[in-house]
Amino acid sequence: QVQLVESGGGLVQPGGSLRLSCAASRRIYVMGWYRQAPGKERELVATITNAGYTAYADSVKGRFTISRDNAENTVYLQMNSLKPEDTAVYYCYAKSPSSFGGFNEYWGQGTQVTVSS
Repeated sequence: QVQLVESGGGLVQPGGSLRLSCAASRRIYVMGWYRQAPGKERELVATITNAGYTAYADSVKGRFTISRDNAENTVYLQMNSLKPEDTAVYYCYAKSPSSFGGFNEYWGQGTQVTVSS
């Protein structure tokens, strides 16, 4: 089992910045962030492997940057040029290979990000 502890959400004005952090209880293959806005499905924001390969949703490319500190088992999401449509609950996500084949997936408790003037 893997525990994920998030921090860094809050209220910010449009055009502002926030940084989210998520600490895992052990090293894990893929870490990332999903988000869910009211009335919408949960969607991928960004992921990063332990080798540093990244993937981003088109809606955040050029504005958000995902990074990780493997020594601290921590993933970060730097969010710049925030827009009201970025308002959502952001969930930390982690994935590791299962000894039975496939992958195990883990989720954080979620942190609210609100972009509003």
